[in-house]
Amino acid sequence: MSSSLSVAISGKSGCGNSSVSRLVAQRLSLRFINYTFRSLAQEQGMSFEEFSKRAEVDTAYDLALDRKQKEMAAEGDCVLGSRLAIWLLPNANLKVYLTASLPVRAQRIARREGKSVEQAMAETVGRDRLDRARYLALYGIDNDQYDFADLVIDTEAHDEYTVAGLIAAAAGAK
Repeated sequence: MSSSLSVAISGKSGCGNSSVSRLVAQRLSLRFINYTFRSLAQEQGMSFEEFSKRAEVDTAYDLALDRKQKEMAAEGDCVLGSRLAIWLLPNANLKVYLTASLPVRAQRIARREGKSVEQAMAETVGRDRLDRARYLALYGIDNDQYDFADLVIDTEAHDEYTVAGLIAAAAGAK
């Protein structure tokens, strides 16, 4: 393993980004960065829903979030888990993209947030569409194009511990 190690883990909502990134950081004894819209909303004393609505019409929120993630990652060895991590940290030692089908993602989100699968499905479809449009407009990033990732893992096939193990093993081989 090199003397410096950074791992970037991306995926859409419900793919396991946060859980897997946290576990990878623990296994590799690295700093865990998962600074999200929820983090910014909490810092500003807003609900996530209110914050998200504001972010839809004001790019300053996305820009502030992404700038903060880059600054935190620049401090050294880390695991950065975010929707855009593999794009924001182009020099990461390992870039990982997590996938799962829309129905599985909706089930996970429904369970996590205590809502119906139908509601989670509708919200997730909308969120995916809005996220993609924002990333294209802000950065020219199409988050459906992740073929440059070093590792792509379908999280439907494994639990978060197995996925984290696969990533930790790949990072150790770098």
